[in-house]
Amino acid sequence: MKRAILSMTVVAFALFSMKASAQVSATATANATAYVVTPLTITTATHMNFGLVAPSSAAGTVVLGTDGSRTFGGGATQLPGTGTVSAASFNVAGEPGYTYAISLPASVSLANGGNTIVVDNFTSNPSGTGLLTGGVQTLNVGATLEVTANIAPGNYTTATPFNVTVNYN
Repeated sequence: MKRAILSMTVVAFALFSMKASAQVSATATANATAYVVTPLTITTATHMNFGLVAPSSAAGTVVLGTDGSRTFGGGATQLPGTGTVSAASFNVAGEPGYTYAISLPASVSLANGGNTIVVDNFTSNPSGTGLLTGGVQTLNVGATLEVTANIAPGNYTTATPFNVTVNYN
């Protein structure tokens, strides 16, 4: 009996003194991918033109809609015949189905010699955010021409073009 107990003790001691074969580390693999989208571009199709405007002794406005329509207010008067009138138009291209944010200037100045007229209240269609259905979209921009009282006649234009900026959302 002592011998059996001694044998079992030796076997138990041998079993418990063996190293555990539990796994202490593991490895997995992963792939890395990136999808590079089509760069976002914007090009000018049509420049903004308020057309012919007659000033008076009172200040006035000409609101140029994104569709090229004009609304006159105050001392600004529409003349017979409009001259060339156009909202600014841009072609935006990029990744199909993606949206983009539109940033417009707060205001710009048109100059003719030492005389200036302010253009402000810029609007766009689409407004604020565009969607590149099929990867392209036309962006139209209108604004308000602030005609000062008794402004000198002449051709008023921006000294430098104004910026319309688009960024992927």
